[in-house]
Amino acid sequence: MRPARALIDLAALRHNYLLARERHRGRALAVVKANAYGHGALACARALAGVADGFAVACLEEAESLREGGIDAPILLLEGVFEPAELARVDALGLWLVVHHASQLEMLSGFTPSRPLDVWLKFNTGMNRAGFAPSRARELYASLAGDARIGALVMMTHLARADEPDCDASIAQWRRFHDAVEQIPAPCSICNSAGILGWPQIHADWARPGIMLYGADPMPGEGHGLRPVMTLESRIIAVRDLHPGDAVGYGARFVADAPRRIGLVAIGYADGYPRAVPDGTPVAVDGRPSRILGRVSMDMLTVDLQGLDVGQGSTVELWGGQVAVNRIAEAAGTIAYELLCNVKRVRFEYSGD
Repeated sequence: MRPARALIDLAALRHNYLLARERHRGRALAVVKANAYGHGALACARALAGVADGFAVACLEEAESLREGGIDAPILLLEGVFEPAELARVDALGLWLVVHHASQLEMLSGFTPSRPLDVWLKFNTGMNRAGFAPSRARELYASLAGDARIGALVMMTHLARADEPDCDASIAQWRRFHDAVEQIPAPCSICNSAGILGWPQIHADWARPGIMLYGADPMPGEGHGLRPVMTLESRIIAVRDLHPGDAVGYGARFVADAPRRIGLVAIGYADGYPRAVPDGTPVAVDGRPSRILGRVSMDMLTVDLQGLDVGQGSTVELWGGQVAVNRIAEAAGTIAYELLCNVKRVRFEYSGD
């Protein structure tokens, strides 16, 4: 079988969740949307079952997969419902629901659930995507709190720039939110991963850790004790000796200026490794530092073996415990979220469950 694989350390996932909850000092929904950021939503949810206070997903389809897989913990739909017919499934599956615009309120007004629905009211405090105006907080809370069809209510907002420790935007958002909900007797949720790690002064009742669960630190410095959950690796399938003037790969981007030994690795952009990385992007070969030479192609890439006692069959880590995924994201001009979500075609192997 092709040797490209993603090794998923579920013990590291649990460590990161518990660290998030400890840092936040409140309850925490583990965000497992987008297939748990590419790690496998059901496997990750099962690993956190009995540990996590609940889960959060983007949409009904993601929640249905978890329920069908035996996850009976609370599950929050972060985008709410998109049409009235979905409310029957929300009711049947016992899901929690974010409500963030007027049409969702209208859908609720025309639906009678079999049991009261737990609702998270979302307010726009500066992200300017989803959410009601903070000035409507008391009005909306009073309306829903007095409705027998509605169960528990949580007030929430979302931080736009929490990963920028020198920017005061998060404090400004918190102040708008705090002023809006100060007299409302309901729990609140503010912090994503960066909020948990970087802004302890604005922690609330519920946190929503996402990227930090998977070991990619959203804050500069990466000094928060997170453990990488995914190791993306493959093997060297051939070795070649270059002479001065020899070019490597499409476009001849790398040209040897001296004799050089390179290894051909069975992984490429069709597996989710970014094509945009430049020459010199780090890898580890049998645990030793090395670098990419030449352009990443669909199924293969080439690495520098000069001075390394390695060869055909040697393991190449593209990211993981030796090569931080944030370094690869920076080299590719993107973020770790995108890289992790894009991993595909490779074999997934789970440990630590």
